[in-house]
Amino acid sequence: MADQSPALHPDLLALRTQIDEVDRELLSLLNRRARLAQEVGEVKKKEGSVAFRPEREAQVIDGMKALNPGPLLAESVAPIWREIMSACRALETPTRVAYLGPAGTFSEEAALGFFGSSIVKIPCASFDEVFHVTTSGAADFGVVPVENSTEGVVTRSLDLFLTTPLFIIGETSLFVQHNLLRKDNSLADIDAVVAHPQALAQCHGWLGTHLPNVERRPVASNAEGARLAAADSKLAAIASARAGSEFGLHLIAPAIQDEANNRTRFAVVTHPGRHPQPRASGHDCTSLVVSVTNRPGAVHDMLVPLKQHGVSMTRFESRPARSGQWEYYFYIDLQGHPDQPHVATALRELREACAFFKLLGTYPIDVH
Repeated sequence: MADQSPALHPDLLALRTQIDEVDRELLSLLNRRARLAQEVGEVKKKEGSVAFRPEREAQVIDGMKALNPGPLLAESVAPIWREIMSACRALETPTRVAYLGPAGTFSEEAALGFFGSSIVKIPCASFDEVFHVTTSGAADFGVVPVENSTEGVVTRSLDLFLTTPLFIIGETSLFVQHNLLRKDNSLADIDAVVAHPQALAQCHGWLGTHLPNVERRPVASNAEGARLAAADSKLAAIASARAGSEFGLHLIAPAIQDEANNRTRFAVVTHPGRHPQPRASGHDCTSLVVSVTNRPGAVHDMLVPLKQHGVSMTRFESRPARSGQWEYYFYIDLQGHPDQPHVATALRELREACAFFKLLGTYPIDVH
């Protein structure tokens, strides 16, 4: 049978030819960059330095954004260069990243968004396991949620910072859209909605309106809920569209979260014995957890050094110390890096005012 497809316009053919030529040039340049990255890797091995430097990658991406003349959008530059750096880094050494699994979780998406797709993925059954495998060295890095714009802090992640040696070397923020997923393409005859407790809370209003008499059953992760829903037609899951595709589920209702702009902040953690603290990048965050003696004015006195030395506080959360004495741990985020003299002085005086002080990490943040 003769080919019935219409002939392409000569101008389109010419443009496609030019695109093919540019693609070949890009491939050649990418391989040239990869060879340079391999040479960098050899130098790093000789001097004993680490392959992944978050502040360096942040500076590269910032530089590319500043140089971008368009028409490529500025927000498109970061993911492109992150994938390029991920592929080049993989030539130096595999990067093993632990996160809350199974496949299809928002934690997996956050890990891929931060490190790029050229990583060794280590899905874990719980936040505790993420911290454990990263502490033990089975993973180089862990990715855990620490705060949601709707429900606030992820308490288990914060508690684990107190009992493990891990510290933060990076962060990433993810827009979280929750979808109702099911094996049957219907809202009828649902016995239970299964999801992580945070997701159930973030969709409380929608569930109360549309499925008021249906059980809400918490599970270890949204993707685990999707896996269970794929095996039982009486269950519906709240999870990402990626999880729905992973487990072959129908998207029954999209974007059921109560807040349209629902974002989750993730921390990237590692062991201080295997990775140095990132150097100052110019736009950094310093995280710490402290406690003070239970006396009048103690919290005020603790914060005075920050004001005196011009250090801005961007987050202040409290958690019970579980001592039975109405004592609290305070989780604080500050603008700046300890290499800056005013930040270093404020931290030193803050430490002197505290009964407990632990630096959780200092790391570059995305200001764009």
